Amino acid sequence: MTTAAARRAYTGPALFSFGFRPFFLTGTIWAALVVPLWVWSFMAGGPGALTRGWHVHEMLFGYLAAVIAGFLTTAIPNWTGRMPVIGAPLAGLFGLWVAGRLAMLFGGPAAAIVDPLFLIAFAGVIWREVLAGKNWRNLPVCLLVSLYALANLAWHVWPDETGLALGARLGLAVAVLLITLIGGRIVPSFTRNWLKARGEVALPAAPGRFDLAVLGLTGVAVLLWAAVPDLKAAGALLLAAGLGNLARLARWRGWRAGAEALVWILHLGYAWLGLGLALLGATVLWPHVPATAGVHALTAGAVGVMTLAVMSRATRGHTGRALHADRWTVAVYLGINAAALSRVAAPFAGASQPALLELSAALWTLAFAGFALTYGRMLALPRPAAA
Repeated sequence: MTTAAARRAYTGPALFSFGFRPFFLTGTIWAALVVPLWVWSFMAGGPGALTRGWHVHEMLFGYLAAVIAGFLTTAIPNWTGRMPVIGAPLAGLFGLWVAGRLAMLFGGPAAAIVDPLFLIAFAGVIWREVLAGKNWRNLPVCLLVSLYALANLAWHVWPDETGLALGARLGLAVAVLLITLIGGRIVPSFTRNWLKARGEVALPAAPGRFDLAVLGLTGVAVLLWAAVPDLKAAGALLLAAGLGNLARLARWRGWRAGAEALVWILHLGYAWLGLGLALLGATVLWPHVPATAGVHALTAGAVGVMTLAVMSRATRGHTGRALHADRWTVAVYLGINAAALSRVAAPFAGASQPALLELSAALWTLAFAGFALTYGRMLALPRPAAA
């Protein structure tokens, strides 16, 4: 049975008919809740489990893990031609993610046992599918997901400041590399398809040695930074990687796609990646540059913008909707970019910093809540018969 036939034969709940459905829906709801919960805990002295560390963990290993799982469980069957993970196996995998969120929310010793199970199981699924399908091109994805699971494990196994910081840096390094690797495929590909459909002849540059060089440079830079964050050489490599990724982005002709938000948002997300790497490198090289600027350009900017861009496009495509951003989707895109800009600008703003932090938190929450409201029915209900 082909991948498409297996999905057509599925008769269970629509929510578990595709990997993207449960993970995108609940992941974005969780992202909309984590920030206000953390702000409430910080301002009002809420539950002891809702620390700054919890906020960092749930963004990196809660929300982001859901998006990665939703994307890869949907994409890998198309890469390998194997049976998709749907129905009961998908529900079981999703259940592990939910159990991890609850364990982290309420804290206690059980969190260190329950939370790592999802990423360990997910890494196993990815390895099984890619190896069984002999899809050697995507072995780097398997390696990155495994490193991601190890980063989360380090967070729990080594729960002092050193271990938490190492786990967070490794998790962020994996996020950067996945955006560089997979974003480096889909951004020029989707842009090329859109431009060709409009009869354009000037198309994004074909992938080549320059792209491989930038990918390799980025990998060395972020992994060295994760291991030795204060090393000047790591700062220089991060700065070079940021400039390299911005040069790579310029080759994809994003300025020609201004008429379609589903396309230009991908370019904005990748631009945040280049800016974030450069800012992070500047932090290492010049200590007067606030450390949080580069980190939040990568997290609120690159991760926040790119994940919403990919989720909206994938949801529309796989549920039979037109690949066109409606006004609510555009509002979500504007909101997440404004949230990222406010958060990155805050440490430079002096007395206005608290106001910008509050604005960023509110815009982040509205952007993700807006996505959940706009796309919730598409994700939870069956594909329309006419689509």
